[in-house]
Amino acid sequence: MALMSTVTALLQTMAVPVLAKMSDDLDVSTAAVGWVVTINLLAAAVLTPVLSKSGDLHGRRALVLGVVAAVAIGSFVAAVTSDYWILLAARAVQGASFCLFPLSVGILRAHLPARRLPLGMSFLTGAISVGAGAGLVLTGLLTHGDRDYRNIFWFTMAIALVLFALGWFVIPRDTPQRAGRVDWWGGLLLGIGLVLVLLPMTQGNSWGWGSPLTLGCLASAVVVLSLWLVVEGRVPEPLVPAAMLRNRTLASVNAVGLFIGFGMFLVFLSLTALVQVPDTHAHGFSASVLETSLVYMLPAASIGIIASPLGGVWVGRFGGRATLVAGSLLGLAGYLQLLLLHDRAWQVILGGVVTNAAFSIGFAAVPAVVVSVVRPEETALANAMASLSRTAGSALGSALVVALIANHLMSDGHPDDSVFVIAFAIGAATMALSVVITLVGVPRHRSAVAAEARVPAR
Repeated sequence: MALMSTVTALLQTMAVPVLAKMSDDLDVSTAAVGWVVTINLLAAAVLTPVLSKSGDLHGRRALVLGVVAAVAIGSFVAAVTSDYWILLAARAVQGASFCLFPLSVGILRAHLPARRLPLGMSFLTGAISVGAGAGLVLTGLLTHGDRDYRNIFWFTMAIALVLFALGWFVIPRDTPQRAGRVDWWGGLLLGIGLVLVLLPMTQGNSWGWGSPLTLGCLASAVVVLSLWLVVEGRVPEPLVPAAMLRNRTLASVNAVGLFIGFGMFLVFLSLTALVQVPDTHAHGFSASVLETSLVYMLPAASIGIIASPLGGVWVGRFGGRATLVAGSLLGLAGYLQLLLLHDRAWQVILGGVVTNAAFSIGFAAVPAVVVSVVRPEETALANAMASLSRTAGSALGSALVVALIANHLMSDGHPDDSVFVIAFAIGAATMALSVVITLVGVPRHRSAVAAEARVPAR
């Protein structure tokens, strides 16, 4: 299940470093090729809540295997096509992968004893953290020099096929928790609302943050999500139960998840841009794509292998609240170090390692807190909402870095040092805010061990 969760992160990050190659090969503009990333996020916003709810109601094993098969098919189509629109369709299909994590959490909750659940979930969350960084590293290896960008899709197809075979034999068969149906109208409205939120985040730099299109999307999102709340209050089996929407703990942990996703992409993209600035500038290192991947990003990507299980152990011993606070404080320390010291290679590497360790620990705590306050049949859906919060944060973090770079270029076209000073300062502020939100919104007594008690949402 952890390896399947890795696929989600790989599909999200592997395409980012090769967008320029895609633009040249497909003969489309830079703005157009950005949709290769955007369409994946938008499809996830539509599919994740509905597929997660379906898994909660009708069985998670078959749905997980179906999604992995869809990833393999989407990867194959993306690998063989030279058509821009077909590539976008394939990336939309791959967006179904975002529900693998919440479904995996539901499977673990159903089959692991409570004492092993925190550590088990930490492997899932660690896989996402490692996969996000590994995607950037693998892209550097697979597309180094003049190698075809399609190599990344052949790779993800091979991984998906292997995981489908493993999943067929390893994932235990499950019995649906209860009878029920999926609220398709609620899912459609929620999906549209989330798309209208994510679109400005991903396209605001090209549209203009004050443009009518950007502001219109945000205003429409408010209208659609308000309508969704009205509909959810009237249907007998809403997609998202009202108690889940009112739960202060879930709201708080989703906010922290958004900051974690924001911080992860903020630091990865900032450091990637920083080390590729020519060393003729005081803040540059003249790193190639391959050097960026192996020298600067690999240590940060690898630390999650250690940090996530450590976070799981802390959740089991001290609870999710304390672990979230510890992770946020560590992230604050990492961002402050980068803010003050980022003109030496070891300082950049250290800052990446510390911040990604913080995100891995935070990832380990989020699902633990979530499962402690929802019923078993709501596990995948509740974690899907947390995943979508993290996805929105990732999109926002990416958009911020792009906007900062676009507005602070030096005469030679490379980003000024002020880009990174501002980015790291904002990252530090979000981590400090995460500490405050956790202390105020997450009760002290909640921990993942409470999952066995199956406390209803309230």
